[in-house]
Amino acid sequence: MIEIVPIAAVSADAVEQLLDRAFGPDRHTRTACRIRQGTQAIPALSFASVEDGALIGTIQCWPVRLARDAGGSAPLVMVGPVAVEPSRQRGGIGQALTAHAIRVADETGADPLMLIGDPEYYGRFFGFDDSATGAWRVPGPVERRRLLARGPAPADAGMLEPRVVATA
Repeated sequence: MIEIVPIAAVSADAVEQLLDRAFGPDRHTRTACRIRQGTQAIPALSFASVEDGALIGTIQCWPVRLARDAGGSAPLVMVGPVAVEPSRQRGGIGQALTAHAIRVADETGADPLMLIGDPEYYGRFFGFDDSATGAWRVPGPVERRRLLARGPAPADAGMLEPRVVATA
């Protein structure tokens, strides 16, 4: 039976190994990694999928912000990466993890969500679109149509960057 558990319940090394298998060792050079660089995933919004004690999928959510060109900033939560064991992809594991993370974000009143991903998939299943992101900039290349947001995301011009969250 597949269970969704807090990501803290699994080994950080196992998560990193899964991310390497799912995305390749060059994953750290991607624009999404640059946006969240220097932050820690939000524990309450990051989950693992396990089956018979084996890690088969993860989703992590990150504190980021839109640094507005006009001044100030707007907090956001960056969803992803969603990683699934390559031999288990296309089995609904990633969709279940994403739905779970979004449900928890909605229930806890998290900041608006954003991600870089396939608009047909994330729009159809989760309500993400690019209506607010047209004036956003990112620290690297991105296909504009893949820069998506959900909820009351700011439509201001600005740069997406890490948001440091103080921990007690």
